Amino acid sequence: MTNPILRTKLYVPPPRPTLVPRRRLLERLEAGATRKLTLVSAPAGFGKTTVVSTWIATRQHPAAWLSLDAQDHDVARFLAYLVAALQTIDPAIGERVSGELKEAQPPPAEAILTALINDLSELDTLTILVLDDYHLVDSPQVDDALGFLVDHLPPLAHLVVTTREDPRLPLSRLRARDEITELRASDLRFTPDEAAVFLNDAMGLELSTDDVETLDTRTEGWIAGLQLAALSMHGHEDVPGFVEAFAGDDRYIVDYLVEEVLGRQPGHLRDFLLQTSILDRLSGDLCDAVTGREDSRSILERLERGNLFVVPLDARRRWYRYHHLFADVLAAHLVDEEHGWIPMLHRRASIWHEQSGNLPTAIHHAFAAKDSSRAADLVERSVPVMGRNRQEMTLLGWMRALPDEVIRVRPVLSVDYAGTLMQALGDVEGADARLRDAERWLAPNGDADHPSKEMIVTHEEEFRRLPAQIAIYRAGQALIRGDIAASMRHAGEALDLLPEHDDFGRGAASGLLGLALWTSGDLEAGHRMYRECMAFLERAGFISDL
Repeated sequence: MTNPILRTKLYVPPPRPTLVPRRRLLERLEAGATRKLTLVSAPAGFGKTTVVSTWIATRQHPAAWLSLDAQDHDVARFLAYLVAALQTIDPAIGERVSGELKEAQPPPAEAILTALINDLSELDTLTILVLDDYHLVDSPQVDDALGFLVDHLPPLAHLVVTTREDPRLPLSRLRARDEITELRASDLRFTPDEAAVFLNDAMGLELSTDDVETLDTRTEGWIAGLQLAALSMHGHEDVPGFVEAFAGDDRYIVDYLVEEVLGRQPGHLRDFLLQTSILDRLSGDLCDAVTGREDSRSILERLERGNLFVVPLDARRRWYRYHHLFADVLAAHLVDEEHGWIPMLHRRASIWHEQSGNLPTAIHHAFAAKDSSRAADLVERSVPVMGRNRQEMTLLGWMRALPDEVIRVRPVLSVDYAGTLMQALGDVEGADARLRDAERWLAPNGDADHPSKEMIVTHEEEFRRLPAQIAIYRAGQALIRGDIAASMRHAGEALDLLPEHDDFGRGAASGLLGLALWTSGDLEAGHRMYRECMAFLERAGFISDL
């Protein structure tokens, strides 16, 4: 079992029918396709995604698209999505490594990327890969993977990165070698002519040349600001007076326009916007679950038709997102106006994503709801899949965010925490404390130090495996510390406790016992036990990292 790929992250956003022609930018992108990298870097609201998706729609060459989010900081997840994106072009790309990424110990990132690059080098036509919203990924490991990919791209592959901040790449070197094309805020901002087309044609206004120039100057061509201004102007009788009143400090223009836009929405629509602002992605069913409504899909379609900062994520209009800046503003207003709703809304979102099989997002919303108990239950359920996908650092972040008192009453989660500490950080001492927490509950009288506490178990079978699992981790700790006799004793205890059908557990214990015997000098017995280890793990379906 592996975490499912969220397919909406792989869709190219469809161009809007009222799009402002931006031939100068499309020509820049087209000319840059002969280089390795195109970097589209600008603050929020400058149309980065729109211009790149429009360019993709005008081309005949194949293109892969990956919309990134904060959860993609885990390099294993990033690589899995990178493979999935490229397979939308040709399912044969990365076919071998997609299986290896699901193993307990996948190859290093460079090995995965080398295989992908080799596959790309066999294509006979120019292929585009777009990484959208790269600023949401904060990971040196992913930065290193991206740098390796850029350095070794074949001639007929081109990478496009959109971001609010420059990635940690050797940009100076790429410039010196003429291997990069850059579009910045100064390139993306609307010219006065483009602003006129946008305001009068796309947004349906009838502004004079002077009014257009005033708005364009005060917003410095910032597309989101112009869109907010246009939405706010609808219904104003004195448009020139409105424009004149907002020919002031930009810091106040945006605040006022947002107030005007929200203030002019009907009550039910305003509530919908605020309540769904907690969501990174919107669908009719999800919004119904969060808001308690039954007409969310039609509302989303209405918002899109009204240019109210809703971006479709697929051609079938099933999934949307808010423009990032608009979502931030809505979230701030939700905090100010209806702070008491927030935990309930996140809890509803968590339940929906859990039922849909998306545990990472369910966990995110459980934490946002400040529901530590629910978050702990979900984290405990996610451990097998996250561990198998080598996403220990993500697991560790979740576990560290849980209060100690919530973890200590969950012996299964305590042992999982110990294993994650050892595998991710090699933290033997930290793991030891977590194992002791679990062992207290296995004592005849339970946790005698905290008699008022009640043990929480969400998976009875995993609880029954705890004595053997603890023995395995104790064997590993002893081996690291050089206590070979203790390591052999704990590994033997684990083998005695584990049922015959537990191939993974018996493989782990056999491997540790084999290493201990080998270290003690009994090479024949050590080799025999390690052969048994490999046989168990092969039956279990993956190769161990022991």
